[in-house]
Amino acid sequence: MKKRYAYRAYPTRGQQQSLARLFGCVRVVFNDVIEARETAYREKTGYISAGELQKRLITQAKKTPEREWLAEVSNVPLQQSVRDANQAYQNFFHSITGKRKGKGVGKPRFKSRRGHRQSARFTRGVFDVRQTSKRKAQVRLSKVGWVTFHLSRPLPSDPSSVTIIHSSDGTYHVSFVVDVPPKPGPVSTTAAGVDLGLTDVAAIACSDGTREKITNPRTTKTYERRLARAAKLLARKQKGSNNWHKQRTKVARIHSRIRNTRADRTHKLARRLIDENQVIAVEDLNVAGLARAGAKGKRGRGMRKSVHDAGWAMLTHLIQEKGAEAGRQIVLVNPAYTSQTCAVCGVLDGPKPLDVREWTCTECTTQLDRDYNAAVNIMTGAGHALSACGVDVRRPLASAETAQPTNEAGTHRTDLETTCVQAA
Repeated sequence: MKKRYAYRAYPTRGQQQSLARLFGCVRVVFNDVIEARETAYREKTGYISAGELQKRLITQAKKTPEREWLAEVSNVPLQQSVRDANQAYQNFFHSITGKRKGKGVGKPRFKSRRGHRQSARFTRGVFDVRQTSKRKAQVRLSKVGWVTFHLSRPLPSDPSSVTIIHSSDGTYHVSFVVDVPPKPGPVSTTAAGVDLGLTDVAAIACSDGTREKITNPRTTKTYERRLARAAKLLARKQKGSNNWHKQRTKVARIHSRIRNTRADRTHKLARRLIDENQVIAVEDLNVAGLARAGAKGKRGRGMRKSVHDAGWAMLTHLIQEKGAEAGRQIVLVNPAYTSQTCAVCGVLDGPKPLDVREWTCTECTTQLDRDYNAAVNIMTGAGHALSACGVDVRRPLASAETAQPTNEAGTHRTDLETTCVQAA
């Protein structure tokens, strides 16, 4: 299994200038590939292979006065740029012909020199890694030098490639691709159903009779005032000036803080779910569609922002990724009618507005919690029975009544809504 290990890098001022030159050359080669493809399409001269493009746009271009400065940087990132552009076209063609499943992929576009995220990739044989201390290491990049990075965790194996990244907030990172063997976790007999929401980012019901709600921390709202002030100051600067670039970096750092905080919380929640359960059933939401639709007017704008801030797609992706590594079974369940069907008796009670968080079943008269009821339906919808107790377990799991903490099945993992998830 291949994974990426990313670390914060600290290049010197001279190395930053060399990297800026490298990023510019990579961008130019990428744009030359797109121009060559578009010209061949317009003139109907046929398909140009990646090897021919490398020969024409790199090897031969270095001998011309217009592109002789390409020789000042390593040749490998330029070749990788050609392959990236070629792969982007293949993804586009496979998307429009139906060979590529999932969301449609658009045609590759030219990269702007004003783009605030730059990257270059080096493959095996043209870089070396060495550890200089307990928490520091260096990677040698061709025609750049030894770049120091913070070794926050050891590399599990020799990397096959490294990508140097300059983010929009002005920071540098190195990302290694390594081969990691699967690490199956201890076998568990518990199955869990996860219902995703906005007030509570996840309502979890387990087959052992325990349940829990994870409160949505609303990371974007936490930094909203700070972000608004920074954006207002940016709007008052003259675009393109030194002060504008400084303020733009400050805005980007706030966005980076929001993104990292959300990712940290989601990683910890996904890890705990994988460690504690053998089977995890998650509702298969169309997050992009929900964020695009939402409600109308001002309320709809806030709802769409909240959908993105909840990080549902990230949580589902991480559960699948970590579950495959740990040997767990991950089941995506259609969320249709999970909030309308009574988890105790199975009666479909009809649609309900979002402000209705509790409702009484018309058949069995059970007072149901909307989120817990949906979580139980998601778990049973995955084909896994709760336990031999049947209704006696489903009723306390789905009910709206607060149970007292005991050792019996059907109690809460916690009576309080969990706001912080500890990593296992």
